[in-house]
Amino acid sequence: MEETDSFKTPRKAGRRRSPGVCTTSPSFVIPASPFMQKFGYGTGVSVYLMKRSPKGLSHSPWAVKKINRQCDNSSRDVYEQRLNEEASILKNLQHPNIVGYRAFAKANDGSMCLVMEYGGEKSLNALIEAKNENGEGPFPASTILKVALNMARGLKYLHNEKKLLHGDIKSSNIVIKGDFESIKICDVGVSLPLDENMTVSDPTANYIGTEPWNPKETLNEDGVVTHKSDIYAFGLTLWEMMTLSVPHMNLPPETDEDDSFEEDDFDEDAYYEALGTRPPLNMEELDESYQKVIGLFYICASEDPKERPSAVQILEVLEADAKN
Repeated sequence: MEETDSFKTPRKAGRRRSPGVCTTSPSFVIPASPFMQKFGYGTGVSVYLMKRSPKGLSHSPWAVKKINRQCDNSSRDVYEQRLNEEASILKNLQHPNIVGYRAFAKANDGSMCLVMEYGGEKSLNALIEAKNENGEGPFPASTILKVALNMARGLKYLHNEKKLLHGDIKSSNIVIKGDFESIKICDVGVSLPLDENMTVSDPTANYIGTEPWNPKETLNEDGVVTHKSDIYAFGLTLWEMMTLSVPHMNLPPETDEDDSFEEDDFDEDAYYEALGTRPPLNMEELDESYQKVIGLFYICASEDPKERPSAVQILEVLEADAKN
């Protein structure tokens, strides 16, 4: 459920991925958008809640991803291709920490829709924004560690069992149900295949991601992209929960409610220089209970991929701590 769509994404010439092919599921009827509750959005797409209770029976709701009507024809073709690729990937995944596939169907208006398991009421990003708006502090360390544990389980499955790099880990691609009762990774549409060395070696592959969460190796033309690229973004997602901020977006502090933010107040050069580095923490806001979270963030957000742990290593540590 991608909600951050205002950042530029780097492009690598000659590293484009060929589209996958996914057969549709014509037996599912998708109602028109006004009959579904919109709860997510991204560049070119919207996500709707589709409630199901035919013949008086109770069925779990679905999340339906559709192309925005406002897209022009050329953009629509691109987004439909991405949606088709996401459906092709998602239908082969089955894990409690990955949003599940349900169908790839045609709506009444003729547009293709990806029908998914309803992973939760809110994205992690929406919860971060709500805390910010309410003037609250960081998430409790125990909550951050719970999110980290569940994300690590999902990433281990993607990396080690499915040989896939997610390629766009961030708070808006983590969906939460209830009081963190369920934590699932979503939006696998830009994932890339990993070889036996856990490396993206396909010369046609193109890492997309979202700029503030992208590690150094994805920002350089000759960078080697591996499963550790997801780990950097994983670390920055923990940082988001501690700071309630977007990585590297160092905006000036508010001085007056009537003051408006001017474009010149944003240091673009400093922003681009900081991309791929470890963003700083305000240690005054974090007490001793955050020690493990800070240590995990610190090592995962290393600029050097070799210094970052794998999802397997992260999971071993977190599961051992959870037992104690």
